[in-house]
Amino acid sequence: MSEIGIIGGSGIYALEGIEIKKEHEVQTPFGNPSDKIIEAELNGVKVFFLPRHGRSHSVLPHEVNYRANIFALKKLGVEYLISVSAVGSLKEELPPKTFVTPDNFIDWTKGKRERTFFGNGIVAHVSTAYAVEEKLRKIIHNCCVSADIKCSDGGSYICIEGPQFSSRAESEIYRGFGASIIGMTNVPESYLAKEAGMAYATMAMVTDYDCWKEEHCAVDEILRVMKENNINANKVLPSIISFLSQNKFEVNKENRVGIMSPMESLSEAQKEIVEVLVK
Repeated sequence: MSEIGIIGGSGIYALEGIEIKKEHEVQTPFGNPSDKIIEAELNGVKVFFLPRHGRSHSVLPHEVNYRANIFALKKLGVEYLISVSAVGSLKEELPPKTFVTPDNFIDWTKGKRERTFFGNGIVAHVSTAYAVEEKLRKIIHNCCVSADIKCSDGGSYICIEGPQFSSRAESEIYRGFGASIIGMTNVPESYLAKEAGMAYATMAMVTDYDCWKEEHCAVDEILRVMKENNINANKVLPSIISFLSQNKFEVNKENRVGIMSPMESLSEAQKEIVEVLVK
């Protein structure tokens, strides 16, 4: 199966023409996903949706069970995964309400997050040099442009631990790294998707200038911009899903060559994990 998945906020319910088919409560060896996974149909295309922070937005970024989320989606056959994410801007030319399709990530989390499916007897090394699938990224970018949404092509997303926003000094450091946008969720999510052999790309929606600019942006202002961004996201997602469904491409499953442990040396439980990841 090569299904399409979306991971993000609860805005999927507001998509025009969406028909909810069923909900999947998926068990994984890594615990429970953030919520039940919704199977829906949008203009005749099947799509799976998972609210990253739970339907009631009750899970903080560092509390998200990223492994369970990605594993559950892969178990349902998702091969193309679109991440919808709110971010701050680290560059003057990326003002609030800009959409960004980053082409790389910087991990600046604090080690609290489980970031790999491997270990405990399964030895594997999967490259994250290109954690973003370029073909999927371009589809998202081009659909945003066609929908008259200001969208910046490429750039690095730096992922911080949260839940606090950056200090001014930290924000300046991240700008010095050359990062374009800052968020709290796409690592290890993107890296785990790579370990699961999935095509992953982000539609990042700028809400504010982080805190490096002189003006201070209050949380209520961020929420107002976020609401406007969600309207644009709902406008463009149907065209992304439609175009992708008609132009699916072969995903380069680097995870298949990254697993070093021979299958015969693994327990039945370990084999089940590997078989889901490489299918």
